[in-house]
Amino acid sequence: MVENAESGRVLAIDFGSVRIGLAVSDALGLTAQGLPTLERTTNESDFAHIEHLAEEYSIALVIVGHPISHSGEETRMSKRAVRFAERIRERLGLPVELWDERLTSLEADRVLREWGTDRRKQPGARDRVAAQILLQSYLDRRALERARMESTEVRAGS
Repeated sequence: MVENAESGRVLAIDFGSVRIGLAVSDALGLTAQGLPTLERTTNESDFAHIEHLAEEYSIALVIVGHPISHSGEETRMSKRAVRFAERIRERLGLPVELWDERLTSLEADRVLREWGTDRRKQPGARDRVAAQILLQSYLDRRALERARMESTEVRAGS
């Protein structure tokens, strides 16, 4: 994980060919909030929208969902996500990490069912919730790693 991005907000992108799910962390990097889903039009307008969000929220790090197969292999879509992440990195000049997104769509479907949300009436809801789940998993892992590091430092200093 990128250490110099510890103090800023994180933007998560659930990359898709039709829609892009988006979520942003709070200023402390503890919780993920979903943002309106981006309906894809052109690459230029997609990147411009993401660039605007990065400026608006003072983003320090971007997480792009990496849709690898359940066995951990690259897929056609995961290769597209890698290229998309590289272009975001070049365009924004920010650190960009790929983050395993296996099962986020299934988890998003479960959450939407619990909320009683009809995906047909809100087609971008799944993408937004998937991005939020993706980001929250990243934030939770980062917090756990930080706590482990602090614990190790305390033991070493005792």
